[in-house]
Amino acid sequence: MDLGPGALAGLLPAGIAFGIAASLVFARLSDRAAIRRSLNRLVAHLLEFRLFQDEPRLVLRTQRDVLVENGRLLRLLLRPILITALPAFLVLSQVEAFYARAPLIVGEAAVVTVQLDHSMPPDTPALTAPPGIVVETPAVRVPDERQVSWRIRPSKAFAGALRLEWNGRNVLKSVRSGRGVEYLSARRGDFRHLLLHPAERPMRDAGVEWIEVDYPPAVILGWNWLVWFLIASAMGAIPGFLLARRFFSAH
Repeated sequence: MDLGPGALAGLLPAGIAFGIAASLVFARLSDRAAIRRSLNRLVAHLLEFRLFQDEPRLVLRTQRDVLVENGRLLRLLLRPILITALPAFLVLSQVEAFYARAPLIVGEAAVVTVQLDHSMPPDTPALTAPPGIVVETPAVRVPDERQVSWRIRPSKAFAGALRLEWNGRNVLKSVRSGRGVEYLSARRGDFRHLLLHPAERPMRDAGVEWIEVDYPPAVILGWNWLVWFLIASAMGAIPGFLLARRFFSAH
């Protein structure tokens, strides 16, 4: 489903802000003088290919020097990359919850799947839905995979929760149908799933590893959200580096 230009209008400022923040942090944590020297040496080695293209021994030596310099450059970049990796991952997982999927389409079927913690029990979990969503099929058990699935169909735009009942336990799973950009939780699981699926609080001691709603994938004007986000981040990185150059040079 295409989320349209309205989604792009919300995503671009987030990407630009991320690009500015990331470039400021990167500039602050990196040794810019050493990186500049390494880049200059790398360019010089690349120019040697044209100067010595008729000298195989010199070309081989230049290839070795390029590899060595690439390794040195990566070492200089490793510290800021590692420090910014976790915050970047947290930001991207939150943005993905808005733009990677669309709400369930009214009138179209979707699948709800439960992954159990242990081997398949003899009693089957039961799934109940609030008004506005119909559970169309009985539970389909896949013992080898420890999974149980149902087909549901929304009859109207809706925001609520499915209820999984099993062994005297109740597990709720948020579900939305309709149109537009929504903060969607495709999967609710335990704490192991929280980083990848942060839109819903983790479950505790439910005997269920995760429960998932098969939301339709979304695009924005025909492109995946990450493409637009990277473009916006690159746009934000330019003023970010200019700000970093001005601010950090003054301090």
